[in-house]
Amino acid sequence: MVDPHAAVPGRAAGTLTGRYLLVLSDDLLTDHDTTRSAVAELTGLSEVTSSRDDTPVAHPTLFARLGVAVAELDPARLRTVRADSRVLSVEPERVLRALSGPSADYLRGFADAAGFLAERAAATEAADAPGTTRFVDNDQVTWGLQATGADVAVETGAGITVAVLDTGLDLGHPDFAGRQIESRSFVDGQEVADVQGHGTHCIGTSCGPLAPGSGRRYGIAHEARILVGKVLGDDGSGTDAGILEGIEWAISSGAHIVSMSLGADLNEVSPAYENAGRRALDAGTLIVAAAGNNAERSTGNVGFVGVPANSPSIMAVGAVDAALAIADFSAASSAIEGGQVDIAGPGVDVYSSWPMPQRTNTISGTSMATPHVSGIAALWSQRTGARGRDLWTQLTQAAQRLPLPSGDVGAGLVRAPGR
Repeated sequence: MVDPHAAVPGRAAGTLTGRYLLVLSDDLLTDHDTTRSAVAELTGLSEVTSSRDDTPVAHPTLFARLGVAVAELDPARLRTVRADSRVLSVEPERVLRALSGPSADYLRGFADAAGFLAERAAATEAADAPGTTRFVDNDQVTWGLQATGADVAVETGAGITVAVLDTGLDLGHPDFAGRQIESRSFVDGQEVADVQGHGTHCIGTSCGPLAPGSGRRYGIAHEARILVGKVLGDDGSGTDAGILEGIEWAISSGAHIVSMSLGADLNEVSPAYENAGRRALDAGTLIVAAAGNNAERSTGNVGFVGVPANSPSIMAVGAVDAALAIADFSAASSAIEGGQVDIAGPGVDVYSSWPMPQRTNTISGTSMATPHVSGIAALWSQRTGARGRDLWTQLTQAAQRLPLPSGDVGAGLVRAPGR
C-alpha cells in the first residue's frame, strides 16, 4: 500500500470522484437485461455499460457479477436512489492508492527513476519478538520465503490462477519470460506497463520465478497463471470503479486468488467491496488485501485497517519483520465489523522484481506482505483443491501462531504447505 501523503503530485487516497457506488438487491440481478434496465431507470440515463471503456464516464457502469453499479447522480436523483428499496446501499466513489511503506534508501534511490510516489519513510525496525530467530536474505532465497516455508514447499502453483490488481507489470522483465500471463488495463489512456514498480514487485513475490536470471529466489507460486490487472495509474492511484472492474474481470477470467495491495485510510466498511468480496467467495475466488500502513507504533499510533481490506469477506494482511515482530507501520484491527487483521506476512525489507533496467528492489509495506499470502494461497489451493471460503479457512488454520496480539497479526504468520 502507498501512503496517501505523497511527496509528488497525485490523487490522495479517499478523494471523492463525484460518482456513487450502488449495491443492488438480488431482485435486480435475475438477468442482465433486467439489471441494465433497472440501473437505467434508477439513474435516469438510457445507456448503461458493462465496461468503463465502452462509453464516457457520464454513463452508469454495471458490474453485474458483483451486484454493483457506478453512476453520476445529481442531488435529486441521489435522494431518489437512496429511497429505492432495490438499492441496498449508496456510497461515494473514492480514489485508492498503492500501499507500500518504503525505506529511506528506497526514497533516495527512487528519485533517479520514473518519479514514483516518494513518501515519508516509516520506521520499520520493531523490537525483536521474544523467543524468535531473525531471518536474513541469503544468496539462494529471501528471508520471507524462508520464514513462511515457501522455499521448501513442493507445490508450484501449477493449475492455479492468481490475479494481481495493482500498477501493472513490466511485461518485458526477463524473470517472467515464457510465463502464462494475461493482462488488461483499467486505467483510462494507460497501458499495462508498470512505470512505478509497485505492481511488478508484488507480482514477483506472489508468482515470481523459481530461479531468477540473477540474484536470490523471491517468487512463491512460480508456475501459477498470472492475471495482471492495472487498476492503479502511473501516479499510483485508481478509482473504485476501475478496481471493481478489475475484480469482476479477474473472477470472470478464472482467478482463484485476487491480490490487492491498495487501499484508503477509511475506518468504515465499503458495502460495495463487501458485496464484491462475498460474491467472489461464492464464485470460489479469495480476495486478499493489504491491511494498511497508517500505524506508527513507535509513537503509540497503532492505526486501523482501511478500505477494502476491512470488508468481512476480504482477507486483511498485516506485516511482520524478519524477527517476526509486528512492523511499525502495520495497521491494527479496529472495532468495526470486518476491521480485523486476518493473517500476517513478511513485509519489511522485501526483495523482489522491479522494472528494468533495475531488475530488483527491496521495499517495505503491508503491500509486500499481501503477495506472500496470495502466493502461498496458490500453493495450498494446488495441494488441496480448496477454493474461496475453504481456502480462507485453510490459510488461517495453517498459520504459525506468534507471541503477538491477534489484533495485530490475526491467525499468525502465513505458512506454506509442509512436505
